[in-house]
Amino acid sequence: MSRHPEVLWAQRSDKVYLTVALPDAKDINVKCEPQGLFSFSALGAQGEPFHFTLTLYGTILPEGCKTKPGLRNIICSIQKEQKGWWKRLLKTEEKPAPYLKVDWNKWCDEDEEESRSDSASEDGDHAAYVGDEDESSDDEGMLYLPDLEKVRGNKKR
Repeated sequence: MSRHPEVLWAQRSDKVYLTVALPDAKDINVKCEPQGLFSFSALGAQGEPFHFTLTLYGTILPEGCKTKPGLRNIICSIQKEQKGWWKRLLKTEEKPAPYLKVDWNKWCDEDEEESRSDSASEDGDHAAYVGDEDESSDDEGMLYLPDLEKVRGNKKR
C-alpha cells in the first residue's frame, strides 16, 4: 500500500513550489498535466512506495515543471499557465489532506514578491525559494531585522 509523504507548499505569482519531505528517495517520478493535475511517486529509503496526486487550483505548463531532488526532500517547481495568485493550492474547497501543509518558511505575500524576486536571477529558478544563494551583500534582507546600531546604543557598557 502506498503512503503519503509530508508535502509543504508555497507560491509566487508565476510558480507553485512543493517540497516533498522524503529522505533518500529513489525512483522519483513527477507528472504535470496542463489541466492542473500533479502526480508524484517515489520509493523511500527502505523501498516503501510513496504516492500522491493533486488537482491544483489552476492550469499549469507541463514544460515549466522542474524537480530538484535533495538528500532530505524533493523540491518541485510548477509553472502556472497564467501569472497570478491562487486563493489556495487545490481546486477543491474542502479541507486539504493532513499531509499537505503551507510552507511558512518559504511563503511570500503578493506585496513581498517584488522585493524577493529582484534578488533572484532567471537562471537560478529555485534561488528565491531554496535560500541557498543568500550570499548577496544587499541591504534588502535587513528590512525585517531591527536596527542593530540602535539596539547596541541602548545597551552602553
